[in-house]
Amino acid sequence: MSTIRLALTAAVIGMLSAATVHAEQPVGKPEATLDVLVGAIRANRKAMVAVNLNLSDPEAAAFWPLYDRYEKELNALGDRLIGVIEDYDANFRSLSNEKAMQLIGDYLAVEADRVALRRTYVGEFAKILPGRTVARFYQLENKMDAVIRYDLAATIPVVDENPAPAQ
Repeated sequence: MSTIRLALTAAVIGMLSAATVHAEQPVGKPEATLDVLVGAIRANRKAMVAVNLNLSDPEAAAFWPLYDRYEKELNALGDRLIGVIEDYDANFRSLSNEKAMQLIGDYLAVEADRVALRRTYVGEFAKILPGRTVARFYQLENKMDAVIRYDLAATIPVVDENPAPAQ
C-alpha cells in the first residue's frame, strides 16, 4: 500500500473513530448533531472504499450504483442499531430483566439482518467485480465496522449486575 493511501486510510479511520465516539455520547445532545455525525461516518466509509478498491472505469461505473443501493440498505440497519443503543442508554441504569432481553433480541435481529444483507449483495458484487476485489471490499467493510464497534464498546456502559433503585 502506498504511503499516501496508507495516510489517507488512517485519516479516514480516525475520522470514523472520532465521529463514532461523539455520536454515541449520552442522550441529551441535539438530534441534528447526531445526524451530522452519522452522515460524516457514512461519507467517510464511501471515501475509504473508493481509495482502497482501485476500480477501473468500467468497474467503477457498475460498482458505485450497486454500492449506493447496498449502503442505503446498510444505513437503514445502522439507524436501527442506533435506536437500540439509544433505548439502552435511556434504560441501562434501571434495566429490568425483561427490557434487557428485549434489547438483546433487537440487537441480534439487526445483526442477523446485516449478515443477510451482506450475503445477498456478495453475489451481486461478484457479477461486476473479480472475486479478489469483492473479498477486498468485504475486508474493508469489516475493518471499518471493527473501528466503529471498538469505539462503541468503549462508550457504551456494561449492564450493572444489580439495577439502580427506582427514583
